[in-house]
Amino acid sequence: MSLKYGSYMKSIDLIAATFLFVGGVNWGLIGLFGFDLVAGIFGEMSMISRIFYVLVGISALYDAAMWKAIQKRWECSGSWRKTDSQPA
Repeated sequence: MSLKYGSYMKSIDLIAATFLFVGGVNWGLIGLFGFDLVAGIFGEMSMISRIFYVLVGISALYDAAMWKAIQKRWECSGSWRKTDSQPA
């Protein structure tokens, strides 16, 4: 994988993560207070709100489909994975 391609894909990863974060906060506000932040900013079911909701959905599908590739790209190893420094 070339450095340029890896950097490009990391940018897409960050954009998707940002949409998921804002979407998650929005759902938290809806659940806790009945307040839809996106609708409050852009208008209820306006074209921009709908585009935002679609981008959140696409981001979720992207992260789900690319989970292993994202971990590899960011060299993530969760605490559940055995590493060389851990005793057997």
